[in-house]
Amino acid sequence: MTTRKALIGLCALSLIAACTETTSMSGDKAPGDLAKVPEGVVEIAAPGQDLTAVRIMPEDGCYWYRYVGPVETTYLPLRTTDGRPICARA
Repeated sequence: MTTRKALIGLCALSLIAACTETTSMSGDKAPGDLAKVPEGVVEIAAPGQDLTAVRIMPEDGCYWYRYVGPVETTYLPLRTTDGRPICARA
C-alpha cells in the first residue's frame, strides 16, 4: 500500500511540475530584440501591435513582434494597416 501511495504522489508531482512556467516573461528585452524600431516601420505598422519587443527573423528578413496572449507568449509577423508583412529586405 505504501508503494502505491508513493507512486500516486510521484505522478501527481510530475503533473504539477509540467504546469510550471519554465521561461521568464518579464518586461526585459530578449537578446534578439531590436534596441530601437526604425521610425519608418513605426509609421506603417498597424495599431494594436506591441512595438516594445520587435525582432527581425533571419529566416525571412521580416519584423516580428512579441504577442502576449492569455495562454502563451509568441512572436507574430509585424503587419501594415492593410495586412502586409513588414520586411527589411525584398
